[in-house]
Amino acid sequence: MSSNGHGGFHLTRRGIVRLVGAAGVAAAAGGVLAACSSSSDEPDAGTAGGGAGGEQAASDPVQIVTNVEGTEPFPVDHVVRVEAQGGALDTVVVRTADGAELAGDLLEGGATWVASALLEPDTSYSVTATAGEQTTDVTFSTVALTLAEQTFASVAPLAGEVVGVGMPVVVAFDLPVTDRASFERHMTVTSEPAQEGSWHWYSDTEVRWRPATYWEPGTTVTVDLAVNSVPAGGGIYGQESRQVAFEVGSSVIHRIDVAAHQMVSSIDGQVVRTMPVSGGKPGYETRSGIKVVMEKFRTKTMDAATTGVSPGDPEYYNISDVEYALRLTNSGEFIHAAPWSIGSQGSANVSHGCVGMSTQDAGWVFENSKRGDVVEVTGTDRQMTLENGYGDWNATPAVYAEASAL
Repeated sequence: MSSNGHGGFHLTRRGIVRLVGAAGVAAAAGGVLAACSSSSDEPDAGTAGGGAGGEQAASDPVQIVTNVEGTEPFPVDHVVRVEAQGGALDTVVVRTADGAELAGDLLEGGATWVASALLEPDTSYSVTATAGEQTTDVTFSTVALTLAEQTFASVAPLAGEVVGVGMPVVVAFDLPVTDRASFERHMTVTSEPAQEGSWHWYSDTEVRWRPATYWEPGTTVTVDLAVNSVPAGGGIYGQESRQVAFEVGSSVIHRIDVAAHQMVSSIDGQVVRTMPVSGGKPGYETRSGIKVVMEKFRTKTMDAATTGVSPGDPEYYNISDVEYALRLTNSGEFIHAAPWSIGSQGSANVSHGCVGMSTQDAGWVFENSKRGDVVEVTGTDRQMTLENGYGDWNATPAVYAEASAL
């Protein structure tokens, strides 16, 4: 909606893309319709009433009316409506000064035209409508919005990305969406093959979607955020609609038994590698539950300060160039190469919560894993939570759906 700079976000408008059902728009298209054209001749007094039924006489001219009359700018969520009173519309064209047309539909046998998209801010529009010999031309404008009045949605996965079967759809807003229901009505996730799922709001700035069960390998997923100009609450509107399509690759599931100090990796249902590991020691236990690979790092500096352990503490560490690191949680749990604990792998848990393995095994895991792959952990009393990384699978579908706004 705005061409101003905005913290690195993509801010140029991509056109009017919020399409909604014509019937729903018609119901929402409030506002007073004002006459835009009429005949200069008064109807004969004997036929003006159109009879007992109150209908216009056949000789009465068609009147074209709109709900965009006046000099004051309209809000961006105003739904444009044009009617032909006493007849049917032939054509309706609503466009901006640069020629971009506003989509709409003829309804009620042509008697009404209703826009199927919302408006852009600080924009001038013209309406040209015809009905028989009647033609009307109307111009109107919309209110200007600042960046502080528009929220932008970023989406993960990225367009065209191939992800694992556990990857949720993650939508983050740069300004709060307090009218969650309004936005959720305009956000859809579709897949081929189809899978049922639900949105789950973690906060006013983050919402995720996951299917009821892991994605089927080979699924194509489309995320459609038709939130352009949709009210977000508190005087904020959606800045831009987004559509992102991604693919689900092979099913890679790593199962770690911390008590048994072992990790078993399966690809498309077949066990392909079993590896000795070392998990978190007492007081720093690795969390049990379902985790998802969030990021991959060929090398990564592991600094205990990021987990709340300060320099000077006996448990503090800072190790540079740790190889083959896969992030599993926001709190700092990784799978990675740990050559310093090779003597404990398979027999003891000595880490601060990460799962360490030999450099050779870690290299294999790194090469055979992608964002969205699943890591199922058992063997400890410390439980994984939904908000710690992509912990979305640590709830039943019914419990997960309770955090939907609808």
